[in-house]
Amino acid sequence: MPTRFTVLGSGSGGNASFLETDQTRILIDAGLSGRQIRLRLAQLGRTPETLDGILLTHEHSDHIQGLKAICKKLNIPIYCNRLTADELRFRLKIDLNICQFVTGETFEIGNMIIENFAVPHDAQDPVGFHIKTPDGGIGILTDLGQTTRLVLERVRGVKALLIEANYDLKRLQEDTRRPWSIKQRIMSRHGHLSNRDTAEAIENLANEKLENIVLCHLSSDCNTPELARQSITDKLVKLGIENTKITLSNQDEPTETLFIDNFFLEG
Repeated sequence: MPTRFTVLGSGSGGNASFLETDQTRILIDAGLSGRQIRLRLAQLGRTPETLDGILLTHEHSDHIQGLKAICKKLNIPIYCNRLTADELRFRLKIDLNICQFVTGETFEIGNMIIENFAVPHDAQDPVGFHIKTPDGGIGILTDLGQTTRLVLERVRGVKALLIEANYDLKRLQEDTRRPWSIKQRIMSRHGHLSNRDTAEAIENLANEKLENIVLCHLSSDCNTPELARQSITDKLVKLGIENTKITLSNQDEPTETLFIDNFFLEG
């Protein structure tokens, strides 16, 4: 049975993804409500009770708000670094089964090998992931203001990449509801990626191994699925790459499940 990856929901209101191999099931972030996480897992024929762990990128509420409801009765291991763990204990005030990792050090959950690395974002100690499964690697880059050389090198060679495409620069600059200070924060090195930033990252990473790109964390005000997709499509066409699939996640429903198999083995 091939590895399966589904974004349960993504956007400013909450982010959570589900990754499953033949032996291991994990959530990556738990930013939807507990009820929505349960409902959306049920659409896949799964329940929170079957999870082997919850992997956290950082402590912002749109990535952790479902933890209390899910973990209050279930003893699901929560994998995060020390500063994120400190924030969880302070905010949630319940006993949690925290499995603390050191930023930059590899660990395992079942038959998944988890590489983590620092990313630039305005959180305590935010990280990205390269999750190595028996069928290939999945890169997780959500909530970062810049794709540094280190970040790009850590996800190079993955078969599937979850990456944010938060805003269209023109739409953000023209937005009348956000004060300039918020716009500066979004556009900063520790903010979020624009469609152009994401396209440039894809240009650097695109190769014959990268089969699936999932765009996440799209702003409902300052971006559209059409603009985000077009930015990436234009870049892939320019590179002469035709077989990479682009999937757009949204806040209201899960994406289709991506199947990752080992027909092309990683080097």
